[in-house]
Amino acid sequence: MHRVMLILAVSGLAALALAVGPGTEKTAEKPLQRRIAERTYPSVFQAWNPAENVKGESKLVTVARHDLIFHGPGFFGLRWKGKSYGLATALKDESIVAGRKRRTKLLKLNPNLVLLAEIRYRDAWKGFLPAGHKWWMRGRDGKAAPGWAEGKFLKLDYTSADYRAHVAARCKAVVASGVVDGVMLDWWRDDEHRLALIKAVRAAVGEKALIVANANDRTTPKTASYINGYFMECTRSKTPADWKRIARTLRWSEHNLRKPRVNCLETWFHKSRRDLHLMRATTTLALTHSDGYCLFGDPNPLPTPDHLHDWYPFWRRSLGRPKAKGRKRDDGAWQREFDKGTAVYNPMGNAKATVVFATPYRSLRTGKADRTHELPACDGDIYLRNTD
Repeated sequence: MHRVMLILAVSGLAALALAVGPGTEKTAEKPLQRRIAERTYPSVFQAWNPAENVKGESKLVTVARHDLIFHGPGFFGLRWKGKSYGLATALKDESIVAGRKRRTKLLKLNPNLVLLAEIRYRDAWKGFLPAGHKWWMRGRDGKAAPGWAEGKFLKLDYTSADYRAHVAARCKAVVASGVVDGVMLDWWRDDEHRLALIKAVRAAVGEKALIVANANDRTTPKTASYINGYFMECTRSKTPADWKRIARTLRWSEHNLRKPRVNCLETWFHKSRRDLHLMRATTTLALTHSDGYCLFGDPNPLPTPDHLHDWYPFWRRSLGRPKAKGRKRDDGAWQREFDKGTAVYNPMGNAKATVVFATPYRSLRTGKADRTHELPACDGDIYLRNTD
């Protein structure tokens, strides 16, 4: 659920590619599973639109601050063949060449980056298909059904087996291009039509490609075995019950989705991007409950493009790799140990937590180095052993 912002490519970055034939590149990139497994934490993802507060660097460098990104195929340089965007199932050869070059640039900047193309199946802009096409879903009045009022999109008829096969063919094309590691499917629920769709998509893209689906803060047990990760676009985060539901869904997805898992947790600010306690709570919830990625972004109802965000110093990859699973403390907070420190998440509605170490740890929240730290509710912190 988003408004697409086009981000232009930035030239002048050296590529790590060796051309071995027309339109073909062989790169020195890591295999996908190593990129997922070897990244350090916190890990942040980009949902379509970028971080806005990073000045003086190229747009690709800003993208590569993240460890996972999903966007429309055009962002990666891919272009569909044919006059109708939504009817095409093949990509222009020259766009595949351009897309592989962009992939190489991004992976040079961040060797652990994961790239996913969003393939629309549930709704789209009016020009996506020809007017009156059979794959536009119609309401009882016979007119095209609105799919997303905020974006003025119209519904697509994914109840049609022919259309589901068409969507799967588009997914296959972008994965086969070698430009992306998999696909992202928005507006996800468990129903018979989506189950048929995800089976078709998985068969089309193969066993190794990633599939991420936007289930918000709900679980989807019927389709879980086909999905590698949820995009948890958490539209509700105002109450303790909201945060409990988010945490419960994140834990469930870490145990029930397909491996390798790439869960992506996003919450929105309440008052402004300076709701730093909410940013820290989101980050540490992801750190203590998952091996996934986090994002703290703008609420969708704003008139600006969705999922714009700031880049926070709290997100620097300071923790290294996790040493164990997260655990719930006796005081209701959650704690997890990493190579270089400790992450603690204190849920909304809980009492203040006291975090005690045998030696001084530095708090990223306060900057204080001490053996004892206080952590308010609806907040989180990263404590680093190196206090220099």
